[in-house]
Amino acid sequence: MLLDPENTLFVRGATPVLLLADAPVHDALPLLPASDAAVPLCEGWSIVPRLTLCVVDGPGDHGLVVPALAAPVVGGAVVLSLDHLPETLDWSALLSSGTARGGFMLAVA
Repeated sequence: MLLDPENTLFVRGATPVLLLADAPVHDALPLLPASDAAVPLCEGWSIVPRLTLCVVDGPGDHGLVVPALAAPVVGGAVVLSLDHLPETLDWSALLSSGTARGGFMLAVA
């Protein structure tokens, strides 16, 4: 499934973050714990960055393609699925919203 690029945002950093809005895989991703704990590993999920796209691959038929120019993912990324993309990045609010889903996904070469 191709996700509209307007519903995605890559945030560069030591650990890159891919924010997804209105993603068809939202309910298949694990619910993030609403605490100060570390972002958990997304078991059974992986991220495959390529030059012009990025694939988020999950168990079974779950997965999506994100159009991206040079996705900033090397060893892995935190993938967060939200209802909508935030206007400002408030990480503590995003991670403790109780509705965000996802976690850390290992990159597949």
